[in-house]
Amino acid sequence: MTTQPNNALPSGYQLMDYRIVRKIGGGGFSVVYLAYDSKDQEVAIKEYLPVTLVTRDHNHCVVPLSESNFQSFRYGMRFFFEEGRSLARIMHPNVVRVENFFRANDTVYMVMRYERGKTLQEYIRSHRGEVKESFIRRIFAELLNGLREVHAQKLLHLDIKPSNIYIRMDGSPVLIDFGAARQSFNAEHQKLVTMYTPGFAAPEQYKQGTLQQLGPWTDIYSVGATMYTCMSGIAPLAADARLDHDKLIPAAKAWRGKYSPEMLELIDSCLQLDPLARPQSVFNLQKAIMETSDLEVRPPGLLESIRNKLYKDIF
Repeated sequence: MTTQPNNALPSGYQLMDYRIVRKIGGGGFSVVYLAYDSKDQEVAIKEYLPVTLVTRDHNHCVVPLSESNFQSFRYGMRFFFEEGRSLARIMHPNVVRVENFFRANDTVYMVMRYERGKTLQEYIRSHRGEVKESFIRRIFAELLNGLREVHAQKLLHLDIKPSNIYIRMDGSPVLIDFGAARQSFNAEHQKLVTMYTPGFAAPEQYKQGTLQQLGPWTDIYSVGATMYTCMSGIAPLAADARLDHDKLIPAAKAWRGKYSPEMLELIDSCLQLDPLARPQSVFNLQKAIMETSDLEVRPPGLLESIRNKLYKDIF
């Protein structure tokens, strides 16, 4: 079989009802394209393309690199598709809007609303060492509204980091590029389990066979690491490196006098290696972020409270 490298679909390629413009992002797990739909509206399309497992043939179809990779690829593709199905049910201004998901080219695609603005990572780079506490509080107070809805739908993000937080032109944040499909991979599919971001992944994400330990507290660690990065300009020390001998400088020590003690202590609590030592729900974290600000947090409604209880029973 003639194959080509794991390159993006070409400009002008017609993918179902969408015309590909260009690749705009992606990593080892997927590729993201800017495209136009049938109404000539801009959309972002995410293609499931784990580069360690597959390549693309001359017909643009995705094929496993070997027979041994086939089951792992199909297993991951199934959960990527289910992720799209689940996210399509979420309609929240702080969560990327999934408008469609479908199978094509022997893989799966997720169509999302295209947002204009910049990533939090880009903002941090342009304000290195000068990101104000008021900005951090506002961005994360709003963002956590969306994460609360994600958790209420029994999903985890599992890849919260500055590059996966988009700041729209109006200043509002939106959570993008979910890694939720990865929570279901197990020791039988080790090539996929390792897809996490060092510095932002919680310690329980590094351990094989401990998927039952993942929960809201896992995403909360990543939120803490992202807030830490807003202050430091770089990712904190990776969690696995902290386990034997923790050399991470606590936020309360690193930025004493520059940010409020309450904010620094909150970040340190999110970055605890013990999951039980972190805030256990996004609502509690959000409330703490807002306590000394002019922002107000809305307590969960009855339906959200019921969903949260069901979520805790599962995790």
